Amino acid sequence: MAGDSSFDVVSKVDRQEVDNALNQAAKEIAQRYDFKGVGASIEFSGEDILMKANSPERVKAVLDVFIGKLAKRQIEMKALEWGEPVPSGKEYRLAAKVKEGIAQDVAKKLTKLVRDEGPKSVKALIQGDELRVTSKSRDDLQATIALLKGADVDAALQFVNFR
Repeated sequence: MAGDSSFDVVSKVDRQEVDNALNQAAKEIAQRYDFKGVGASIEFSGEDILMKANSPERVKAVLDVFIGKLAKRQIEMKALEWGEPVPSGKEYRLAAKVKEGIAQDVAKKLTKLVRDEGPKSVKALIQGDELRVTSKSRDDLQATIALLKGADVDAALQFVNFR
């Protein structure tokens, strides 16, 4: 008889796709007429993405361009976290962060969801910043994936290592 089947729930972002989207957004910002003379720019600043312009509206427009480029590359918006524009001298800055890994509170919420609403034979274990879901029945695991896809959580979830 076969052992348990399992899959992992992770929240990872393809860094190369984010970098490509950032480069495309920087090119578009440099070429667009409405960004001429407002000091608009977007760049990596360590792990964060830093957007600059001379007004809060322009900084939000830079963010919109970047979000559009991410969407074209199938990167979920839940993977990006940003705040409000902050004045810094004569310009406004907006920092955005790419979130990776499932936060502890989100992982607990997902395990509770699997325990309460999932099939009875399914078990979920938190392993660092990911979640391992196991069961004897592959059909129960498929039902659990469908349940987790419908869950309203603050993370971009992917399902990997289905075995």
